[in-house]
Amino acid sequence: MAKKEVAFIGAIDQGTTSTRFIIYDQDTKCIGSHQVEFTQFYPEAGWVEHNPLEILESVKICMAKAMDKATADGHNVDGLLKAVGLTNQRETTLIWSKSTGLPLYNAIVWMDVRTSAICRKLEKEFSGGRTHFVDTCGLPISTYFSALKILWLLENVDAVKQAVKTGDALFGTIDTWLIWNLTGGINGGLHVTDVSNASRTMLMNIKTLDWDKATLEALKISPGILPKIVSNSEVIGKIEKGWPITGIPIAGCLGDQHAAMVGQACRKGEAKSTYGTGAFILLNTGEEIVKSKHGLLTTLAYKLGPNAPTNYALEGSIAIAGAAVQWLRDSLGIIKSAKEIEELALKVESAGGVYFVPAFNGLFAPWWRDDARGVCIGITRFTNRSHIARAVLESMCFQVKDVLDSMHKDASQKDGKQKVDGGATVNNLLMQIQV
Repeated sequence: MAKKEVAFIGAIDQGTTSTRFIIYDQDTKCIGSHQVEFTQFYPEAGWVEHNPLEILESVKICMAKAMDKATADGHNVDGLLKAVGLTNQRETTLIWSKSTGLPLYNAIVWMDVRTSAICRKLEKEFSGGRTHFVDTCGLPISTYFSALKILWLLENVDAVKQAVKTGDALFGTIDTWLIWNLTGGINGGLHVTDVSNASRTMLMNIKTLDWDKATLEALKISPGILPKIVSNSEVIGKIEKGWPITGIPIAGCLGDQHAAMVGQACRKGEAKSTYGTGAFILLNTGEEIVKSKHGLLTTLAYKLGPNAPTNYALEGSIAIAGAAVQWLRDSLGIIKSAKEIEELALKVESAGGVYFVPAFNGLFAPWWRDDARGVCIGITRFTNRSHIARAVLESMCFQVKDVLDSMHKDASQKDGKQKVDGGATVNNLLMQIQV
């Protein structure tokens, strides 16, 4: 039997609260990885921002440390790294200067709700109300999506207004920002996004896979700031100087939830749930666009090559899942680390009548209420930290069940099989409650 050629592939995983770089060998075994958390900014209630330059630095650190670890273990990664793929937090929006390469404002994160007033205004202006653009992009008017964040930046940040006027502005979700910088930045960086990330902006026509001219005109967004749309699996460009690895092709890009679908090998009729900062349930509907009647989103699943068929999905997006555990740790101090929540919750047999709704930034699917706020009810003198911990875990499961119920109604999926992934799935109690 012929010996397999030694080869390595790198993966950038740029998430909402942390960045990772992972190196895999020819047998898909991880031979080096590194992860760092980065700063979350909360300038006002309901607002969430990231520093785009800190995100770039986090990617550089993770690349260098993962390479060091693999090399220390005897792997010749430098000479045998064949390609790098990228996955990222979706919808998070930034606009930067083409000439200086500097952000014109912090990145506005996907869960940020500062655009709620703009949403209400547009719902009144357009004949279709909240669902005016659904037939084109599959998405309702919501604080969740990039288009609304672009409108806020155009209305409120003078530097953005000026840069758009002079042709110096570039828009991108995090994938676009990273690829532009990886491929040269101000020295010829490639301004591209992939179909999965583009499908989350509210600006891409999900049938043609191009920016929708009518939508851009209706929202008064200049097409000149938008990146080129590519498939999820093709060589986009090479990593240039200034990074821990250079000359390596970037050969794949997907939004994080779409990447999870591919990783779980979800074919038509199969679904996956990712439990991360939020929770995201996607059902592959094949080449058929299924319009939801029960509060779900119609979105791209993946397109694995320029000439490959386009797979679509129904998605239920939940804003707060693992973030509620972080809240217990960082804001309330009930636990010192995320993994402690399982041990604490196991000390009681039930939540003791306590129910928690983690609507820190409103509620996403299937309710779409950006005016909702978190509540914790049923507290008595009997209630202790363990009851609250268990109620937080149960809140994730209740939200996922709401989405699954809608999914079953929309797609007539009755088998109930669900593939799961994400950091929170190491919590056995959480998974048992979900079942």
